[in-house]
Amino acid sequence: MSYKGLDLDGRVAVVVGGTSGIGRAIAHGFAEAGASVVPTGRRADMVDSAAKEIEALGQRALRIRSDVQDRASLQRLLEETVTAFGKVDILAYAAGRTKRTPFLNVEESEWNDIMDTNLTGAYRSSQVFGRHMIERKYGRIIYIASLASFVGLNEVAAYGASKSGLASLARTLAVEWARYGVCVNAIAPGVFRTALNEKLLDGTPRGQEFLIRTPMGRFGKVEELVGSAIYLASEAASFVTGTVLAVDGGFLASGMNQ
Repeated sequence: MSYKGLDLDGRVAVVVGGTSGIGRAIAHGFAEAGASVVPTGRRADMVDSAAKEIEALGQRALRIRSDVQDRASLQRLLEETVTAFGKVDILAYAAGRTKRTPFLNVEESEWNDIMDTNLTGAYRSSQVFGRHMIERKYGRIIYIASLASFVGLNEVAAYGASKSGLASLARTLAVEWARYGVCVNAIAPGVFRTALNEKLLDGTPRGQEFLIRTPMGRFGKVEELVGSAIYLASEAASFVTGTVLAVDGGFLASGMNQ
């Protein structure tokens, strides 16, 4: 039996939240590995910019807006991608939001907004794209989880609950859909400075504590998540499902660093 390795030649990938931060880096990585890529989000200008970058890498892309809080837009995303490319092999779910608030001050609207984007949006996306993958008897779904899927982080209760739920969803769907050739996994980034969290990290005691607790002593670069995403999307990971892969500079392994 020949070993196909880590290439994604001939694959079609949809990256929800693929217009910025971690999602955009993963979209680039999928394209560089040979896939056609649909980087999607709510803002048309960012969708267009992300698609141009995919095309500049020599791969096909589509410009389709979507909103993870709107199931109909996700259904359109699937249908337009299938019309153009014939299939969807890979779904990466990188949409997310967070806000630091002491738990007793968290308004129900804030809680619901974070849960709806981080977890319920993954539920909607997985139902829409999972049905297509089950019908084809093939698929790769990759969620972006968090350190908060494993440990408690101060004053981000809604975020932590959503990301813990996302890890559980990956395990549950892995069990339910393995018989259909659909692998479902997640990546748990350590501390990666992005537009989503920069205000929580830059020049703050919180940022300094993260650095102290990370054995590598630095924040991650979003490009350092790409290899893990390509691996989980590829045939090299054909027997990998239901796992949450930590890419964290040693944070979760750490007990004491000095």
